[in-house]
Amino acid sequence: MRDDQLPPPQPHACALLSRDLGEPVAGTAATQSAWLLLEQSGPWGRVAARESRLDPALGGELDGRTAGTGVRLCLIRRPEGRRPDHDPERRRWFAASTHPERTWLATGEVSDPAELLRIDFAALDAGDRTAVAELEHTFLDTPILGVCTNGKRDVCCATLGRRVVIAADALDADARTSAAAGPPAVWEITHLGGHKFAPTGVLLPSGYLYGRLDAALATRVLTEARRDQVVADGCRGRSTWSRPGQAAELAVRAELEEWRTGAVVVTAVAKLAGEPEPAWTATVETEDGRAYEVSVAGAHAAVPRPESCGKIEGSPLELRVEAIEKLR
Repeated sequence: MRDDQLPPPQPHACALLSRDLGEPVAGTAATQSAWLLLEQSGPWGRVAARESRLDPALGGELDGRTAGTGVRLCLIRRPEGRRPDHDPERRRWFAASTHPERTWLATGEVSDPAELLRIDFAALDAGDRTAVAELEHTFLDTPILGVCTNGKRDVCCATLGRRVVIAADALDADARTSAAAGPPAVWEITHLGGHKFAPTGVLLPSGYLYGRLDAALATRVLTEARRDQVVADGCRGRSTWSRPGQAAELAVRAELEEWRTGAVVVTAVAKLAGEPEPAWTATVETEDGRAYEVSVAGAHAAVPRPESCGKIEGSPLELRVEAIEKLR
């Protein structure tokens, strides 16, 4: 389906309602230590690894290998107009570790997707580069961005996400230089969570997730990542951290105006007991030795809204930073 054939989002769509209500995006990212992406053309079902042109038994086996780890398996494909109608003879894959001290992105191509079973999923979870040693691969020094277009999970992801990925891919292709040569940087990707923040995207290898993307913001996220910078606008958090940790990290970055990717880390998160609503303290440290205690409060939204199109209305938990105290 061409971009101009996509149906417009409906006024009651979950993403438009969330935006109108001003729902905060910080602290809403998926929590994953590592990501494994496999190129798969054609339509995707709700559970894409088992509902696509990929052999469902293989998809189930790959998905099963992630059990008990922090690895997230996603399918990817090139944007509309740039992908083949049939399965390519060789498929691109990416593996990414988001650990701050072990952040890396590997890629390669396979003729048989079953070759990915040779990956050591426990090692990938731990950020060990030897996880992909059994596959022909290269390590990239440039990031990639996956934008969710899995319409079987949520209509907002298809109607809003696909427009963004097509435009962002064109803008990025124009902006890229020979120094950024390598595989394409912009991909469609399966479910990332947070449909109501569509269009959503994940930046790898850092693991920062974004919401309410447009083409300009998606392109800026990639451009700044190539300069080792995090973009604050639309940032949901780094998947490495728990959700309270994500909110705390972004608040400290904003307080210090420090947006270098590896300059700020979350070292501890503790849930407080005896609170009527959930609350946490997080310790956030900077590379130059400063440390901060961040108070994060959770409160259920006052105005009911659906978490996803077609779901019943609920009162999602929203996280807000209440205080930042310097420890040293």
